[in-house]
Amino acid sequence: MSTANGSKEKKKPGFLQAVGGDKMVLFLAIVVVFILFTSLNKNYFSVTNIINILVAGSLVGMVAIGHTYLIIAMQNDLSPGSLAALSGVIVALLLQKGVPIVLAILLTLCIGALVGVFNAWMVNCIQIEAFIATLVTQMIVRGAAYIICDGKPVSISNQSFNALGKVRLLNIPIPVWTMIVCLIVFGFILSKTKFGRSVYAIGGSSEAARLAGLNPRRIILICFVMIGVLTSMGGILFAARMNAGQPSANVNLEFDAITAVVLGGTSFAGGVGDMAGTVLGIFLIQSFNTGLTMVNVSSFWQYVARGALLLFALTSDYIRKQRREKALLEASMRNV
Repeated sequence: MSTANGSKEKKKPGFLQAVGGDKMVLFLAIVVVFILFTSLNKNYFSVTNIINILVAGSLVGMVAIGHTYLIIAMQNDLSPGSLAALSGVIVALLLQKGVPIVLAILLTLCIGALVGVFNAWMVNCIQIEAFIATLVTQMIVRGAAYIICDGKPVSISNQSFNALGKVRLLNIPIPVWTMIVCLIVFGFILSKTKFGRSVYAIGGSSEAARLAGLNPRRIILICFVMIGVLTSMGGILFAARMNAGQPSANVNLEFDAITAVVLGGTSFAGGVGDMAGTVLGIFLIQSFNTGLTMVNVSSFWQYVARGALLLFALTSDYIRKQRREKALLEASMRNV
């Protein structure tokens, strides 16, 4: 008994070291990005630009929060870019019709929740893979965004609403505060609550979770509704920043969010990940994207660079998965 306890105590520092090591690699990558782009543009490392990075990353961050839950549960969602655009258009049209701000926001969030329900229905009820199901939603929702505004941006003249995207608290804009609050709240739910443990459980093994008394379908439904609402909120704040709802906005938003989440250590194999890693992933990818823009890299090459970063994230995920499997095999051999 003492030997077993002793071996467990020896393993804990190693495990904590491995977890801390992943975060340290991300932190060092952020430092390298800042050094690189500061050497190319001295304005990159400034308070103003760091705040701009946070503002630009607020929408990616909102989507990445939802994706953290989904990917841990071994699901995915390719519709957030289209849903964010649709949400901006809907809230803009509602405001043009004279709908009060709070009601316009609530109605738009309900649309996001309904899109999440639709995605969950396709995954749970007609057994379509999440990747394909949400690709269908991506096209339908983007088309709806163009149809309801006739393909034209919808301007927002309501200054009280537009202030949501520009007002600052302690020199930090409201969209950034919204992202920070959501990261804290949903990070706590993921790590400290029964629901969070259930998400990890179905990501590890949906069938085992079901036999243990959990309801995988209900958990997947909640996760899809969650990302739908978070994406709609991000789309609303984006529209407030732009003073308009734009049906063509936020193309490939979901890929930036997925890259951030996977860079942060969440595994596509499911059952592994945390919100702290996602925070670092969000800041890394947005720092990288902003740096490319500031040094005048062509938009065509930016696509190539983002694709390379996504490939790096997926490769890192594969290496981490191999290491976990090797560690589990070694642990099982020791137990035998």
